[in-house]
Amino acid sequence: MRIENSFIPVRGVGERTERGLWEQGITTWDAFDRAAVGNTTGQRIESFIEEASTRLDRRDTQYFDTVFPSSERWRLYENFRDKACFFDIETTGLDSARDVVTTVSYHLDGETRTLVRGDTLTADALRAAFADADLLVSFNGIRFDQPFLQDCFDLSIDTPHLDLMYPCKQLGLSGGLKAIESDIGIERDRPDISGRDAVRLWHEYERGRDGSLETLISYNREDAVNLQQLTDIVTQQLHQNVFEQYRSTTSQSV
Repeated sequence: MRIENSFIPVRGVGERTERGLWEQGITTWDAFDRAAVGNTTGQRIESFIEEASTRLDRRDTQYFDTVFPSSERWRLYENFRDKACFFDIETTGLDSARDVVTTVSYHLDGETRTLVRGDTLTADALRAAFADADLLVSFNGIRFDQPFLQDCFDLSIDTPHLDLMYPCKQLGLSGGLKAIESDIGIERDRPDISGRDAVRLWHEYERGRDGSLETLISYNREDAVNLQQLTDIVTQQLHQNVFEQYRSTTSQSV
């Protein structure tokens, strides 16, 4: 589903009105006809389309992050997937006041990079990674990964952020990232490694055990890479659930 299929950011337009437009064959901004709704709502929609079209040409993800309801942020993905940054962090614990970030992996432009504490993991490196992205994608990152990075590196991260945990819940997919991956058929090279193992691996690396850091990096990188596959699957399913049925009904009635 693309941003251009959406009318829900307009004040006074809820899910029912938006779906009513789709059922009338108004499935894109270009197809909008004020006669399909009341005059006041029609004016609001036309004003939104004019502004949003300009913002979309500018790739202004901040604007769309603001006007879309948080539950519908997944609709931004198709338009900005080419510059989506899928990221995941590993830490020594859950408290950013006393624990530290050990690795950060991010997948962007088809390439995966890992930043490591004491080496490449710096505030400047994180800023550079996120500056190249139009959209951040994580799993539980709004509650954990992003604030943890902001606390530990004194960062201000304002790139729009799609947290897949919430779209997954909309589809009835619950549990952690690895449980959901298993449920939908995404395979891992090392399914035996968990978040607790990631903490252990870091401490083993600090004690000089060979191979521990390499295993940790491999685990962290797989989290980041798999997020892209999960996002593709989840947004496609939401697209079918929310939009495709109305477009199919319209096509059949013509």
